[in-house]
Amino acid sequence: MLQESNLKQVFGTPKCMKKDFRFTYCPGCDHGVATRLVAELIDEFGLKEKTISSTCVGCSVFLYNFIDIDCIEAPHGRACASATGVKRAQPDKFVFTYQGDGDFASIGLAESMHTALRGEKITSICINNTTYGMTGGQLGPTSIMGQRTTTSPNGRNKEYYGYPIKVAEQIALCDGTAYSARVALDTVAHINQAKQALKKAFEVQLNGLGFGFVEILSSCPTNWKMSPEQAHERVREEMIPVFPLGVFKDVTAEGGNK
Repeated sequence: MLQESNLKQVFGTPKCMKKDFRFTYCPGCDHGVATRLVAELIDEFGLKEKTISSTCVGCSVFLYNFIDIDCIEAPHGRACASATGVKRAQPDKFVFTYQGDGDFASIGLAESMHTALRGEKITSICINNTTYGMTGGQLGPTSIMGQRTTTSPNGRNKEYYGYPIKVAEQIALCDGTAYSARVALDTVAHINQAKQALKKAFEVQLNGLGFGFVEILSSCPTNWKMSPEQAHERVREEMIPVFPLGVFKDVTAEGGNK
């Protein structure tokens, strides 16, 4: 039996996290991990008092329940547009969006792409769980081939639904993008890599280099009808082969790409 004197605190609650929040995500959902990583970086960069976030309709909107910063709840898909307005009006602020894949890459695709093309000095985080999580598990822009959802009961096929969008690669093609990467949260090693990618996406904004973007592969146990363990296995075995992890553009690296 462990003695109290032998216990060592590995980490604590980020200072910018609210102290009285009620956890609203489904059991096993990776939004909680992603939110924590964002909060840790806000603390590490000392950004709490100068940060403004923009979130949209979907599970991502709950960010403002957990992190004690100024937040805007934008109309569905318009987080990048509202964040652009905030950053241009207050260029000294640190501005980021936190969005789901349906929000960022479907209804909000025009706003997202043109924000990257303009090189707006904001940071965008896109949670890719291959489904519309909050509204019942419908087929989304990132649903993979063969995936069964409430609106694709026989599985996604290219003839009817087309192919899933590879968001990080598309954003990397935009001239205004300073950094674009894809990470996952299925293992501790991948979580550590995700934090480093988010840190770089923060830094390119802080250094005025352009648009910073991170796509995060996340599980959705409820809509996938899986246990958390099974959901993380699906991320590894089904999602990562379709959406490979890595950095697709980094203007600070030699040659502008890594």
